Amino acid sequence: MIEIGQFEEITQIRMSGTANGNHRYWVSAYLLDGLLIDTGSVNNAQGLATVLDSRKLEVVVNTHYHEDHVGGNELIKKRFGVEILAHPDSVPLIEKPPVPPPYRESIWGTPRPCQVSPAPRKIDTGRYTFDVIHTPGHCRGHVALVERNMGWCFSGDLYVGKSVRVCGPEADTRELVRSMNALLGLETDRLVLFTALRIIERDGQRALRSCIRNLEETSRRAQGLYREGLTVESIVDELWGGESIFNRLTNGQYSSANLVGRLLSAAGFEDVRSRMGKEKT
Repeated sequence: MIEIGQFEEITQIRMSGTANGNHRYWVSAYLLDGLLIDTGSVNNAQGLATVLDSRKLEVVVNTHYHEDHVGGNELIKKRFGVEILAHPDSVPLIEKPPVPPPYRESIWGTPRPCQVSPAPRKIDTGRYTFDVIHTPGHCRGHVALVERNMGWCFSGDLYVGKSVRVCGPEADTRELVRSMNALLGLETDRLVLFTALRIIERDGQRALRSCIRNLEETSRRAQGLYREGLTVESIVDELWGGESIFNRLTNGQYSSANLVGRLLSAAGFEDVRSRMGKEKT
């Protein structure tokens, strides 16, 4: 399923992945002035190409290498003959895609190999100039694109909401906060966040600050409970009353325990893994 939205000069192309026949998972690509940011999944590639047939397309940028952001690359490149750009760390992972975990493969499919080039620090579309900013945290090789004059920020999966409950196996919470602070430090009158989900945060600065505060407060509380001798699982129970539903849906890939463990590791605790399964007496 594909939905089309419009925000100022930007076309938002929302694409869904299905689980058990239900459209539960969404990812967004964005098109403006011939620039396409992300290409969705291989399962949505034909639909995306149909949308692009009647629109100007000159260059593509992938915010990162995950299968729901690069799956349309091969078809789009073949059909439109455009250059595709990504952070240098993502290039080899797009040209030779890793097989996704089973739950992600069933939703999005496995992308086909596609030649991409390292993205420059700036991309000029004619009407707009975008800074390509390295924003690791969600995964390595992640970038955000910022048009400072317009206050637009295409943030990929760096920001997924003001409150964070889970994280995945590649997440680095310290880098995540550092990257969000880098965006907050940009000289721009406003910052509209165009996220990889269906969310567009009109006050992106406020949203980023809320997310950072949430992570810092969760870390503070988790550290206190950990010093009292609680395991990661018990901390999850104290903070949220149990695991997130995403733990079950992703076979443990995205979980609250992952988030707590990474926050504790980022805070300097070195014995986190050894206390994953037993209470300290």
